Amino acid sequence: MPLVTTKEMFEKAYKGGYAIGAFNVNNMEIIQGITEAAKEEKSPVILQVSAGARKYAKHVYLLKLVEAAAIDTDVPMALHLDHGESFEICKDCIDGGFTSVMIDGSKHSFEENIELTRKVVEYAHARGVVVEGELGKLAGIEDAVNVSDADAQFTNPAEVEEFVTRTGVDSLAIAIGTSHGAFKFKPGQKPQLRFDILEEIQKRLPNFPIVLHGASSVPQEFVKMVNQYGGKMPDAIGIPEEMLREAAKMAVCKINIDSDLRLGMTASVRKHLIENPDHFDPRQYLADGRTALREMVRHKIRDVLGSSNTI
Repeated sequence: MPLVTTKEMFEKAYKGGYAIGAFNVNNMEIIQGITEAAKEEKSPVILQVSAGARKYAKHVYLLKLVEAAAIDTDVPMALHLDHGESFEICKDCIDGGFTSVMIDGSKHSFEENIELTRKVVEYAHARGVVVEGELGKLAGIEDAVNVSDADAQFTNPAEVEEFVTRTGVDSLAIAIGTSHGAFKFKPGQKPQLRFDILEEIQKRLPNFPIVLHGASSVPQEFVKMVNQYGGKMPDAIGIPEEMLREAAKMAVCKINIDSDLRLGMTASVRKHLIENPDHFDPRQYLADGRTALREMVRHKIRDVLGSSNTI
């Protein structure tokens, strides 16, 4: 199956009360684990690439690996640029085979964000590619994204209609309490999504796909496993999965997940190498990492996103 855009995925997800998982990819084993899980769960999937991933693995390698996964699994699959910070980066990905791009102009003023986003939309739509924009700023650190708590801003519902109308974006990432990275909240803090903001946005943008970034839940069993096998991760908690499931029943059609994948894979590789100190074949320990990642993605699709059996 060739790569697809997210347009039809989101239309079905909105009507069906579920969300599509957007999982960050960096290498072959991660791509295989995600797409094998999507095939087993009969779910569409979005594979997304950050600026850091493109720098690490190179654009062409990731593109061809994702194309191979689409052929191998026959799952509806979109290739998405995560947090494109400039028109040039988005253009490069559009010209280079991506079916979806995000232009993140949230660091700019409202008018500058509209101008930049509209420019990307015009270029992308002329080439059959869809565009995600962003209003509001999520706190946290992930690859090139670094926003302090003081600079974080909830999305203003009063701005969303004008932004979508003037830019022509196909989906909108909003800030309602999620955050990038694994270290979201300290023990004792109570994570809380602003469902009142989401509800107001849904009223103002009926039937329009909304996106949540920074939605990893940081499973504590993997934090403990990393530390058990030589790591030094501080205790932290993420977004409760029941909150994400509730958001997926509303207007949220795309939920981004990255840190959970890194945690699961790293914990399994550490465990393998400590328990098998004589192993030096990457196929041995990376296979364990791929298996752990696959099972985590299956759980997310089935129990959090609700997108199982939708293809």
